[in-house]
Amino acid sequence: MEQLVKNRQYFKFCAYGFLKNLRFFDAFFILFLVEKGLPFTQIGILYAVREIIINVFEIPSGIIADTYGRKIALVGALLVYIISFSVFYLSSEFWLFLIAFILYGIGEAFRSGTHKGMIMDYLKLNHWEKQNINYYGHTRSWSQKGSAISALIAGLIVFYSGSYQNIFLYSIVPYLFNLLLILSYPKELNRSQEQIDSIGRTGIGFTLKSFFKIIKQPNVLKIINTSATHTAYLRAVKDYIQIVMVNVALILPILLNVEAEKKNGIVIGVIYFFIYLATSRASQLSSKVAAKSKWNISHITLLLGFIFGIICGVFYFYGLWIIAIIAFVGIYIVENIRKPILTGIIADNVPNEILTSVISAQSLLRTILTAILALVFGLLADNFGIGISFVAVSLFLTLSTILIRNIHIFHRAFEKTSSR
Repeated sequence: MEQLVKNRQYFKFCAYGFLKNLRFFDAFFILFLVEKGLPFTQIGILYAVREIIINVFEIPSGIIADTYGRKIALVGALLVYIISFSVFYLSSEFWLFLIAFILYGIGEAFRSGTHKGMIMDYLKLNHWEKQNINYYGHTRSWSQKGSAISALIAGLIVFYSGSYQNIFLYSIVPYLFNLLLILSYPKELNRSQEQIDSIGRTGIGFTLKSFFKIIKQPNVLKIINTSATHTAYLRAVKDYIQIVMVNVALILPILLNVEAEKKNGIVIGVIYFFIYLATSRASQLSSKVAAKSKWNISHITLLLGFIFGIICGVFYFYGLWIIAIIAFVGIYIVENIRKPILTGIIADNVPNEILTSVISAQSLLRTILTAILALVFGLLADNFGIGISFVAVSLFLTLSTILIRNIHIFHRAFEKTSSR
């Protein structure tokens, strides 16, 4: 494996991921909404609306980024995020939260895939394409380090302020720094090199034509599907584990004289810190895992993530909180091993001038699945409890994945038999 060149741009890529994940509210999002009096069904609706908004803007945002500039798209996304955080900070009603989630969704749509496209194009510019999984795995590990530090800082904010609301205000600061960082990126990363070199092949018409030509390829569709499904699953369920963390905080014989919300802040912050340290290491190890088998590992890890979800739900149901959290960490680790591998596979199979658009198509499928899963999970959680919801959703996805895989294998075997 070639040694990574850790130059100034490498550290800028790492810094972007680190700052992006300083979302101090992430560790307390569900708790914040529950504190505001929202039932799980309404929370599920808010999550679903966010994903629908991402859905609506996902492919157009990728095409706009590929056509008019990735730096412009990212700067716009960061500005919308900042407005969203401000609305969260000032809100207390469901409809105001709905506006904040809509703005958040627009920011996500213009951000997702854009920075990955920049990284992959940078590697191509420097003829480092063979390092895409290793390079992206290392830069992504800094995103997870950002999440780890974010959780600790958020815990301290909650401990000293006694409120979840202030963390949205503090989240604005790293996003302002990230905006300045993106503006400092070299101009050659604003567009792919293929677009720069191709006279008369720019504009939305060319981008759309190239996009639909690539997206129809069966191998590209398969990669997009397997990548989107696990990410959607994690996005739909990840914040509900905060309820488990509250229960862990209650049974720990520490900070006994501290009010519950402040104690929750410290305990949850520390738990998330160690979770994200583990996922950071998982991202770094993804290239070694990929060396075993890129294609098989995508299917195996997909099932493994869902199985961890079933285990988490079972132990949640029986009140074994610590074991439930350990199983949940397994879902996070699986996601962070998969992400660099599948991003690298997509980059290997897609021309770089439409890479952002194709990654946006992957994100589009992810948002559809996340919206559906978030609604179903919220409804089940309100009616049967979070543990049953975890088991039901995870088990359904496990069985669906096995069934689809077997149908695909049977179809290929039938085609081979017919061609003889």
